[in-house]
Amino acid sequence: MNARQSPPTITEVLRRSIAESGQPYIALERETGVARASIMRFVRGSQSLRLDMADRLADYFGLELRRRV
Repeated sequence: MNARQSPPTITEVLRRSIAESGQPYIALERETGVARASIMRFVRGSQSLRLDMADRLADYFGLELRRRV
């Protein structure tokens, strides 16, 4: 990342993690409790996720939020 490039957003990281996982949305729903319809709309960009849903997906993918130093 260069000086002009900002770090990826939480949304970008979650969308990329979902896409790169290759997991069917039904499997993500089963593992996280986040409805597959919500995941589909989030990936398409037509809906945001509630914070609790984003938290469950982040936990599933082993992601954590950290303060930049």
